[in-house]
Amino acid sequence: MAVFVALGAFVMTLVGGWTAGRVTDRRHLVLGLAGGLMLGVVGLDLLPEALEAAGGPVFGVPAALLLAVAGFLLAHVVERLLALRQAAHGGAEHDGRVPEVGLTAAAAMVGHSVMDGVAIGAAFQVGGGMGAAVALAVIAHDFADGFNTYTITKLYGNARRRAVAMLFADAAAPVVGAASTLLFTIPEQLLGGYLGFFGGALLYLAAAEILPEAHHDHPARSTLLCTVAGAGFIWLVVGLAE
Repeated sequence: MAVFVALGAFVMTLVGGWTAGRVTDRRHLVLGLAGGLMLGVVGLDLLPEALEAAGGPVFGVPAALLLAVAGFLLAHVVERLLALRQAAHGGAEHDGRVPEVGLTAAAAMVGHSVMDGVAIGAAFQVGGGMGAAVALAVIAHDFADGFNTYTITKLYGNARRRAVAMLFADAAAPVVGAASTLLFTIPEQLLGGYLGFFGGALLYLAAAEILPEAHHDHPARSTLLCTVAGAGFIWLVVGLAE
């Protein structure tokens, strides 16, 4: 059942990526929506789950929040190091952005989608009701995952075929994750720490890269509304899943 439900996430991820690819003439709106979706996923989904699962505080600060800050800083450091490496070797950038950063970010999205599948499988091990609730949340926000995976890859100057390849990898990831729960389970505390860390990395990409790019050439009210709508959509998904 868990693997069958994960196929729904596969389809929804592809739909999200297809949507992102079809609206290239409204790139600023795509980026504004992607930024809102990512902020919503981090603030309303990943971090609350991480705070519940990652364990107690470390020197007065919840472990999940420390890991979120670490993820944010690591994303920044990796981007800067890759940019410096490209410059030192005469590599090309796309509007000041390094394609490898986009691929690294997309690969992180794929890793997160694997964990989505693991969450579905683990929930069904607890019971059918729990499995259905988790599956609803995962399938709904996998539209955002597919949308963001395609958008991030293209934003950093990668060719369309690379963006499509990363999209298909992200779509297949929940199925792989769900199937893996037939063999093992991940301790709750470790999973919570991962969610916090990944949330921090996503927050960096949304706040430092995607949203500034969305408003750079088109500082329109419609772009801002798309950002708010993206965050509101994730709020709706989380609320329906509770």
